[in-house]
Amino acid sequence: MDKSIYEGYLQILNEELLPAMGCTEPISVAYAAALARDTLGALPEKVEISVSGNILKNVKSVVVPNTGGMKGVTSAAAAGIVGGDASKKLEVISSVTPSDKQKICNYLSSAEFSVSQSRSGCIFDIGVKVHKGSDSAYVRIVGHHTNVVQIEKNANSLLNVNYDDKEPTSLTDRSILSVAKIIEFADEVKISDVEQVIRRQIQYNTAISREGLTNDYGARIGKVLLLSFGDSIHNRAKAVAAAGSDARMNGCSLPVVIVSGSGNQGMTASLPVIEYANYLEKSEEELIRALVVSDLITIHLKTGIGRLSAYCGAVSAGCGAGSGVCYLYGGKLEEISNTIVNALAIDSGIICDGAKSSCAAKIASAVEAGLLGFEMSKHDCNFCAGDGILDNCVEETIENIGDIARNGMRGTDEEIIKLMIKTTR
Repeated sequence: MDKSIYEGYLQILNEELLPAMGCTEPISVAYAAALARDTLGALPEKVEISVSGNILKNVKSVVVPNTGGMKGVTSAAAAGIVGGDASKKLEVISSVTPSDKQKICNYLSSAEFSVSQSRSGCIFDIGVKVHKGSDSAYVRIVGHHTNVVQIEKNANSLLNVNYDDKEPTSLTDRSILSVAKIIEFADEVKISDVEQVIRRQIQYNTAISREGLTNDYGARIGKVLLLSFGDSIHNRAKAVAAAGSDARMNGCSLPVVIVSGSGNQGMTASLPVIEYANYLEKSEEELIRALVVSDLITIHLKTGIGRLSAYCGAVSAGCGAGSGVCYLYGGKLEEISNTIVNALAIDSGIICDGAKSSCAAKIASAVEAGLLGFEMSKHDCNFCAGDGILDNCVEETIENIGDIARNGMRGTDEEIIKLMIKTTR
């Protein structure tokens, strides 16, 4: 494999497979708020928060970990300000103590908070301005969850990075990704080059899935699947992924390893593949290679869609999971391409209406589509080019999905956000 592409794929995995505690959008708000507090050098008396509509959508209904069940933009910001450690980035509130929970509640009552919707046009945009007496500080994150582009104190610029929502970010160029090259990379990659990041994904995501199956979180989708449809490997693969989301969407403080900026996508891409590898008694090396396929397919599909969209990210991760399972069964380019196309034909169009308990059910549906797509491929029963949005090859179909999600569903996204912000933030 070309050395530059090989190294690029390693960089992409290291950029994407990051640990995070809690839903990444409220955690990003908490990170910005903690960084603003540090810049101010004092506990703020007044906090002004400006976020894009997609951030509002993904923060509104999800429980912020270590807050005693609180939700919303102001709760996330307060948690970051009172107990956050900005150096931990997406694990910013992992060190919040039980005594901090009451402090967060008290701070929400005593400080002045305001939330407004950003008009910058950037889909991912968080700005936090804090005040103490005559002093102020400002932090802005744009594009992705830890991409700090602006830091100011008393109107003096400490950091100012030009950012254009239409231009590439500081992340490795994702255009080097293709289904064929992903499979080639998975076949050839030195396990020592990826084992640390993949083993962490296995460890973290398995732990939160077990937590979701053991205890009662949200609508308990993982438990419902097992109680209702039994212990087959097909059903367990859906249940373990859903259970991780049950826990994560409802305040569990265990970390996950994210993919494409999303813990739900990280769990969807990994947990079904882990379950199948255990069922098939595959070696650790075989599991790692299959997870490389799943993770990179998920990232590839999500690249054209963008970090935040009206298009549910679990769909891409379900395609990734189906591809990883196909790889475990010996599938190569043709079989994996068919799996992806079949899965996209089944459930493209599931809307994203924010992070919340029902994400677990959408994950189960996405995994079902990925597994059905694989079974169709295995039996040589595939959807064909010209069937709806399906194009002549897997790459062209992936491009079509990106266009639909990024451009075609823009109005859908605006309508979803409008409906959601009718209620309290």
